Amino acid sequence: MAGAVGSPVGWDADPVVAASARRPPLTERLSADVCVIGLGGSGLAAVEEARRRGLSVIGLDAGRVGAGAAGRNGGFLLGGPAIALGQAAAAWGRPAALELYAATLAELDALAESLGPQIVRRVGSIRLAGLPGEPADAAEEADRAVELADCQAQERLLRANGIAVEGYHGPLGRGLYLPDDAAMNPARRVLAMAACCERGGHGAVLFEDSAMTSLQPGLVRTAGGSVAAGLVVIAVDGRLELVLPELAGRVRTARLQMLAAEPTVTAAAGGWRLPCPVYGRWGYDYAQQDPSGRLFVGGGRDQFAAAEWTPEREPSRPVQGWIERVAARFAGQPVRVTHRWAASVGFTPDARALVTMPRPGVVACGGYNGTGNLIGPLAARAALALGLDGTEPPPYFNRL
Repeated sequence: MAGAVGSPVGWDADPVVAASARRPPLTERLSADVCVIGLGGSGLAAVEEARRRGLSVIGLDAGRVGAGAAGRNGGFLLGGPAIALGQAAAAWGRPAALELYAATLAELDALAESLGPQIVRRVGSIRLAGLPGEPADAAEEADRAVELADCQAQERLLRANGIAVEGYHGPLGRGLYLPDDAAMNPARRVLAMAACCERGGHGAVLFEDSAMTSLQPGLVRTAGGSVAAGLVVIAVDGRLELVLPELAGRVRTARLQMLAAEPTVTAAAGGWRLPCPVYGRWGYDYAQQDPSGRLFVGGGRDQFAAAEWTPEREPSRPVQGWIERVAARFAGQPVRVTHRWAASVGFTPDARALVTMPRPGVVACGGYNGTGNLIGPLAARAALALGLDGTEPPPYFNRL
């Protein structure tokens, strides 16, 4: 298998990411109004919201800013819940499902305005029925037909609720085109968010390589120092039940795996083969091409489900072999893999993200069910409002 298992994250090869300076670890005793644990997209949203309220904030991350799933995911910015809108409406009620869809699109608009088109590319997304290319066998052909019918039903539901959607019938296959969605390099996104949080005379103070070693009421300890804070926000998606054992059963960690490949040739009509983020086979497999033509591909978790319910963060050969075959389908040709990696993410039983207060003075958010790029910041702000104001989270989040 080309490309070493466990090679560095492909997104980090971006020159902007590679040149980014590291922040120092915490080495003293400090205090703040709010301490945020986990500096991915959700944690940084909590930092920014606390700053907006005029509060002092200290943020801690066990590694680099965005070194977890926030900087290792597929780079999709998709409106709506983790599950299909119809499923969410049936499970949570239609008003809650539609409210979440509207909230994610508003979050995407705000993110695009804040970070600009060099980071957030408003190119839409494609949901395919199946994978590109001819079906490998009769079973794949039958499943594709079932998924195409599901795409058509989803299109009718989205249209009926005023959500932009078009049928897709093109070189990649058939499915849906969602014009409101976007693409990004997730590592660049979180680094830009962190820089925004630190700006100004009253900016937040962020520390890297500062894993929490203990949590007591009003006090967070690391190996090098401590932070006394009136409110602690745990903004960790994957492995949340290890950080807060009382959440076991309410959130469960899975491993998601990806690879990056060298640029492929341009399509005959001009431009790259993948014009936007593309996901297929019920969303289990996904890919995008960045502006340089490099491929970023992930998926396969359902094919090895028993092994992928794990907090392990190293990629595995079986899943990587699957993803490499999927990458060739998306590219329309064999690919040359340059990077392979994995990340931990959290899932909940009803596909609603978790926003909760597990201990006095501590709020937590996580369990984004694989779609934390927009839902995570919404959950983090809801967690902060719960901790500071006692405001109940919206019904599309799970607090029980």
